[in-house]
Amino acid sequence: MGLIKTNGIIILESNMGDYDKMLTLLTPGYGKIGCAAKGARRPKSLLLAGTQFLCFGEYLLYKGTGGYHLNSCETIEMFYNIRTDLDKLKYASHISKIVLDVTNENENSYKILQLLLNTLYTISETDKNMHLVLAVFKLRLIHLLGYTPEINKCRSCGRIDEIKYFSIKDNGFKCYTCGKIDKSTIEITQGTINAIKYSIVAPPTKLFSFNLTDKCIKEIEMVSKLYFNQKLDKEYKLEDIF
Repeated sequence: MGLIKTNGIIILESNMGDYDKMLTLLTPGYGKIGCAAKGARRPKSLLLAGTQFLCFGEYLLYKGTGGYHLNSCETIEMFYNIRTDLDKLKYASHISKIVLDVTNENENSYKILQLLLNTLYTISETDKNMHLVLAVFKLRLIHLLGYTPEINKCRSCGRIDEIKYFSIKDNGFKCYTCGKIDKSTIEITQGTINAIKYSIVAPPTKLFSFNLTDKCIKEIEMVSKLYFNQKLDKEYKLEDIF
């Protein structure tokens, strides 16, 4: 029990009482934290700006016997462009919901927080195709969660050339011969193969520094969606947000 000072981003907010809020913060060292923010909805509250959805800031929390309470906060990034664009907000909300599902309290969430912030920055500050951003986010996140697919050789025979498919069932690339007999495979082009590899191994700050043709975007979107849903045993639908 006592005071805790940490950076974090608000991935969920809800009203509580007449003027209070209940927040869910994702922090690097403490994982996902539920936190009460007393008086945060009052018009002149010093907590007003820093307790909004997707606000990244520095938070001073008090941990009592009943949980965490917010003492003060200082905003670092508000992702303003997301707040003023409904399409960007839809994708950002969808991604935040996924992060909410896969994180827990009292765990090191530094890499997931870093991924979330880089993804939100890309959505906010660029005009990159949102389908591509979401696909890359899912591939990187599933890697961080320990479900890295085989991307260096055929999952069945070990062949390193003639890679033509991604197998959902067998977790990775397959060559032309092996892929033809696997009903769970998705046929992919070389551009998509390279993009899948890059999404998993790229430096965090360079993760979204590439573009694809429309055909490749459709392929990587399909691979990431089916593989992600299968590994988490849950179907995530973008249209469920609004």
